[in-house]
Amino acid sequence: MAKRKPAKPAAEKIAPGSPMDFTLLEQVVKLMKSNDLTYVEVRDGDKRVILRSGAAPEASGFHMAFPAPSAQSSTSAPPAAPPPAAANPDDGLIPIKSPMVGTFYSSSGPDAKPFVAVGSAVDEETDVCIIEAMKVFNNIKAETKGTIAKIAVTNGQTVEFGQVLFLVKP
Repeated sequence: MAKRKPAKPAAEKIAPGSPMDFTLLEQVVKLMKSNDLTYVEVRDGDKRVILRSGAAPEASGFHMAFPAPSAQSSTSAPPAAPPPAAANPDDGLIPIKSPMVGTFYSSSGPDAKPFVAVGSAVDEETDVCIIEAMKVFNNIKAETKGTIAKIAVTNGQTVEFGQVLFLVKP
């Protein structure tokens, strides 16, 4: 019978300077598979890793973030239904949503004029902002025709997938 070589420790499987503990990531992937999850966000101090499989997290309804719950647990009653709201001033406006997680920039550089402002006319091909993801700068198009009615985020803000960036009046 041939002898098996001992497996390398998990720390040797990844390059130095990797974002997180490889063993932890392996456990999270197993957790995803065993619970049929499609999205998991893991934070370790200032390090963050997002794991996705299949559909986008908003479509699946699953969102799991680590570290685990804090020492305090809340057992409060569910919140009461909010009172009927007045007419929403954003009704009838078309949202321009972030197609990815990243950092929102309103212009191409610190000294450059913003791509759009409230009142700017846009069409399907108008660049409205840049989102930086993993040191890649992605120009975001309006993909609709109208006038910018509201800017929902600030320059340099971290945005999530599907987050509303602008509201456009058709």
